[in-house]
Amino acid sequence: MSDIKKRLREDIATTGWQDILPHAKRDVVIVVDAALDLIVVGEAIAQDNSSLVTHWIQQKQIAKPSADQLSQWNSNPETQFITLIVQPFVIVQESPNNKLRGI
Repeated sequence: MSDIKKRLREDIATTGWQDILPHAKRDVVIVVDAALDLIVVGEAIAQDNSSLVTHWIQQKQIAKPSADQLSQWNSNPETQFITLIVQPFVIVQESPNNKLRGI
């Protein structure tokens, strides 16, 4: 395992929307589709792998939060995310636990 992947695995966290909101206001949040591994995406961003990141963007597997998503999360501030900081970005996936709780 690469040093970057090891560090990213150590830095992964579960965070509530209220803690992510300030980063969303700074337009640095990237939403990652649940089909992708957050660590793999973080590593690609950290290593500036533009071809892979561009591919995910084109496939709509990573993107800035949409207005609908922001509205939904603001309406449900208890929404939880799996998060990873890859400066200057905060990359997030909605926690599978949200669906278990009916969010």
